[in-house]
Amino acid sequence: MADWSDRPMPKTLVLFDVDGTLTPARKDISPEMKQLLADLRKKVVIGFVGGSDLSKQKEQLGDDCLLDFDFCFSENGLTAYRSGKVLASQSFINWIGEDEYKKLSNFILRYIADLELPRKRGTFIEFRNGMINVSPIGRNCSHAERDEYEVYDKQHGIREKFVATLKKEFAHLSLTYSIGGQISFDVFPAGWDKTYCLKHLTNEGFENIHFFGDKTFEGGNDYEIYNHEKITGHSVTSPEDTARILKELFFQ
Repeated sequence: MADWSDRPMPKTLVLFDVDGTLTPARKDISPEMKQLLADLRKKVVIGFVGGSDLSKQKEQLGDDCLLDFDFCFSENGLTAYRSGKVLASQSFINWIGEDEYKKLSNFILRYIADLELPRKRGTFIEFRNGMINVSPIGRNCSHAERDEYEVYDKQHGIREKFVATLKKEFAHLSLTYSIGGQISFDVFPAGWDKTYCLKHLTNEGFENIHFFGDKTFEGGNDYEIYNHEKITGHSVTSPEDTARILKELFFQ
């Protein structure tokens, strides 16, 4: 714990989801939130954990996010950084194998081809190091189209039905399907949800670990870590809600 010994609460770690927690969905962090986190870091250890790869996290949190946070967990911690230095990583394709992945990806693309949606764009499967991200509308949609699809998805349960179908079709694989953000869901091996990042913290000596997230409902991508026995979970509705709770907990 020598790295954090200069802070008043060196055995307290505060972890954050990104989308909907530190930033609006797929948008940039505000100067006010960035300053609040800098002030918080003077008191405790801070980190973020999200399903996106590091390049997307940098787009939202800034190019210096590896320096602004003590722990940076991309793809749920399958790619991880401590004090800016990379830790061990895992590979989804090595786990699932090429043959099973081809069956999975072909099924997903056929399913999307048959979906009737108001709009479709591009990048329906995004292949990441530790998972795949599936988007019925396609990740290339604009922010306005993203907002439109989110409303449509809530009305018609597109992602929920999609996940249920995949669970049935690929029941022989030990996969987890996690709905997050506005337009997509993640697919990864069981146990590779956001609790995976806790493996990197085993020997850090933290006595209190807080987690802030907005998708804390069952099936949401914050659910497992929010309910983990070692975590004090905080369910939020927006970055403003996150800021409010942080001020109540650490700045009174």
